[in-house]
Amino acid sequence: MSRAQISIAQAKAEFAALVARAEAGDEIIVTRNGRPVARLTHLESVPVVYGDLADLPIPTNLAAFDLPVDLANAFEGRS
Repeated sequence: MSRAQISIAQAKAEFAALVARAEAGDEIIVTRNGRPVARLTHLESVPVVYGDLADLPIPTNLAAFDLPVDLANAFEGRS
């Protein structure tokens, strides 16, 4: 892992490349007038566990929720 300091102007011009470097494990410190103001690093992915939202209540006013009734019923375990 390497660490680099880069100005905001340079970061704007090279943003896609900087994101690729962060994905690869580099840490990019963004500076304004030579002063560090932000850090661009790799984001650890969180595994998706299906069923995590099983107990999430569905609003009874489905028009406000804008979800088809059959899909809302399936979420609530009704046929």
